[in-house]
Amino acid sequence: MQQQSLFETTHVGAIELKNRIVMAPMTRSRSAQPGNTPTALMAEYYQQRASAGLIITEATQISPQGQGYSWTPGIHSAEQIAGWRQVTDAVHQANGKILSQLWHVGRMSHESFHPDGKPVAPSALSPDAQVWVVNSHGVGEMVACPVPRELTHSDIQQVIADYRQAAINAMAAGFDGVEVHGGNGYLIDQFLRRTSNKRQDEYGGSLANRVRFAQEVLEAISDAIGAERTGIRLAPFITQRGMDDPQACEAILALAAWCETKGIAFIHLAEADWDDAPQVPYEFRETLRATFSGTIIVAGNYTREKAEKLLAAGVVDLVAFGRPFVANPDFPRRLKENLPMAGISNPATLFGGTEVGYTDYPFLATEV
Repeated sequence: MQQQSLFETTHVGAIELKNRIVMAPMTRSRSAQPGNTPTALMAEYYQQRASAGLIITEATQISPQGQGYSWTPGIHSAEQIAGWRQVTDAVHQANGKILSQLWHVGRMSHESFHPDGKPVAPSALSPDAQVWVVNSHGVGEMVACPVPRELTHSDIQQVIADYRQAAINAMAAGFDGVEVHGGNGYLIDQFLRRTSNKRQDEYGGSLANRVRFAQEVLEAISDAIGAERTGIRLAPFITQRGMDDPQACEAILALAAWCETKGIAFIHLAEADWDDAPQVPYEFRETLRATFSGTIIVAGNYTREKAEKLLAAGVVDLVAFGRPFVANPDFPRRLKENLPMAGISNPATLFGGTEVGYTDYPFLATEV
């Protein structure tokens, strides 16, 4: 086993990376209001963590309709594009690489974000879930998602166009590429699964039909900015949010086979990361590797030992870490040199707020 493989240079599509460590996308809800605009504080936060081989931003809504949580940034207005340019410039100045994670939450939303009070989804089915919404007193709280409105055929075409434009906007903002959020019970995931997709048209029913929306989104984006700068995040083993479908892995592997033919740069698996979560079957990893020759990224409470083992086996290419990057801006160095790791000092600062619990976590001194 190559114990240093996490720290070797590599590439994902057209993007050269200095190591195989990815900073996973993490919602932090610190965009400027009104307007959901990225800020100089966000630029500082991402720049601090640019020693990662690759940063994937927090989920970023492609349109006002795509929003499901308060204070999350968008990438559909001129002001948002300019705000993200601050972020990408800061990361590139620190010799980092950064992707925009493009997001439409679908039914994982709240009526306050929609003029008609209705989020949209493949079918008018409640996710039986909650989202974080700031109330009239300026306090964030978890609130129930309403029953969504079923997307019409013309609605679907508009959402695909919104994804394409968001990818173009991301490149205008200086990103190195994009990751489409296709997991965790959000819109693309909702199309993939029989539990959330009860449509009777060409976007529902059969496996080929349920995969169609994701394919058309990826095709629109890759045709606009290049397949070599396009990837997708998928969550094969999520069961909450009304997403428990035994055929989920079958749908994801079918999509992976299509991604192979299209030359999509990477597939990023969001794996279950709670303490008693089921282990990802190794057979699934081998099948995905045999199906897709592009870059495979995994995220899910990984240790260095577990990451190195999968890298050495050749079933993954990059490993993403989330929470450790919150309190350890120099996480790659700490991991490589086996240095002490800081913990999150106050969970209340994870969503919303100021620099406290965001950019004020210290780097370790050069000599430890």
